[in-house]
Amino acid sequence: MALAAAGQAKSLRKPDLPPVEDRSEERSAALLERDIAALAPQRPGHRDLYVLAVAGDGTEQVFRNEVLHLENLATRRLDAAGRVLVLANHPPDSLQRPLPLAGPGNLQRALAGLGEAMDPDEDLLLLYLTSHGTEDHQFLLRRPERADRLLTPRELRKALDAAGIRHRVVVISACYSGGFARALEDPDTLLLMAARRDRPSFGCGNDSVATYFGRAWLVDGLNATLDFVAAFAQAKRAIEKRETAEGRLPSQPQLRQGERIGATLAAWRAGFTPGPPLPYPYAEPEPADANEKLIPPRLPVDKSGSR
Repeated sequence: MALAAAGQAKSLRKPDLPPVEDRSEERSAALLERDIAALAPQRPGHRDLYVLAVAGDGTEQVFRNEVLHLENLATRRLDAAGRVLVLANHPPDSLQRPLPLAGPGNLQRALAGLGEAMDPDEDLLLLYLTSHGTEDHQFLLRRPERADRLLTPRELRKALDAAGIRHRVVVISACYSGGFARALEDPDTLLLMAARRDRPSFGCGNDSVATYFGRAWLVDGLNATLDFVAAFAQAKRAIEKRETAEGRLPSQPQLRQGERIGATLAAWRAGFTPGPPLPYPYAEPEPADANEKLIPPRLPVDKSGSR
């Protein structure tokens, strides 16, 4: 699907949304509407960064850690204070405050709300998704004691297009995430993916506080530079070194850069003075058996959603 032209964007930002399913979904939708209403307005003549951070698997705290860190990083370092939405499938008692659930409907609502707040000609979106991925390239949305849901690359592209968001940085920290590239590639999009389409990535599990990619790009990379591509190059080297030392199959993180997004990102970086580096607040636990930790779980495969 082609991106909406600027004059058409407003009419395309109200996608057909699935109905809320139960009281928890209803409460979650209300939380999201509250957060959307509280978004800081776009500043005319200034390239604003808006951020959506999505923790897909609510049974593992590692994904929650990363999205909460990104919220703080965007607020304090990336000039995005008041322009961040966070979705997480974790139980409320494991969160600093109640957060909207990371389900398909809320993902569409969040993108639509961000699209309404943004100027499609000036502003850009950083979408960070962290969870497990399936071998046929679907992103896991898991709530404790609920049926799993799977987000396909085509569904994600459809939601982005419907929101009218033109300038995009999409980061997918999940196994086999390179399989999202074909559906999401665009001249105005930078794609960063934690693994090749046929490779797992590492660092999941409750004995970890950050995935390998999250640690290397989100934490170390963005503390060293605000250039997302340069941070990716640094992260890729660090991940390769770590995986080699541990005897793992290389995940081979992937990057796809559209021909126009580089200039947009350079203009964004030139428009503000970054805040200081932000320490990661979660300490690594004592290491478990190196042969047993951080192995990605097998997930359900739905062939109907593969590309």
